[in-house]
Amino acid sequence: MSRKSMPVTGLLIGMVLLVCIVTVFMLIKGAWFSPDKEAVAVVEEFYRFEQEGEFSSSWNLFHSTMKEKFSKGSYIQDRAHVFMNHFGVETFDFTVSEPEEIDEWKMSKTGPAMKNVYKILVSQTYKGKYGNFDLEQEVIVVKEKEEWKIVWDYNQ
Repeated sequence: MSRKSMPVTGLLIGMVLLVCIVTVFMLIKGAWFSPDKEAVAVVEEFYRFEQEGEFSSSWNLFHSTMKEKFSKGSYIQDRAHVFMNHFGVETFDFTVSEPEEIDEWKMSKTGPAMKNVYKILVSQTYKGKYGNFDLEQEVIVVKEKEEWKIVWDYNQ
C-alpha cells in the first residue's frame, strides 16, 4: 500500500466508525428515551414524591390545567391531611401499568382536547390504622412546553 492511500484508508475507517457510533447512540437513545418511557418515568417520579410526603415537588409535575384546579398550598395541605391523617398511613407502595398511547383526550367534557397523551394505571397499596387497602387511578401524561406533565381524569 502506498503512503498516499494510507491517510485515505484511515479517514474512511474513521468515517465508518463515526457512523457506527452515531447509529448505536441513536438506537440506545430510542430505547431509553422513548416518549412512552419518559411518560412512565414522570409518573414514577410523581408517586415517589407522594410516597415521601414531598407534595410540593409532586404538585410541580402537574400540567397547568391541574395547577388551576388547586393551588400548591391547598394541594399540600389536602394530600397530607387525607392520606396521612385520615387514613393513618405514613407511606404507600405503588405500581404502574404499561403506558397506553391515546391520540386525543379531554380532562373533562368541557375541557380542551389534549393530543398525544399516555394513559397509565397507578395502583397504590396503603397500610394504615384502618387496615390495608388499594387505590387505583388512571393517570394521564401529556407534554407541555417540552416536559411531560401529570393530569387526572375528571370526566363523569
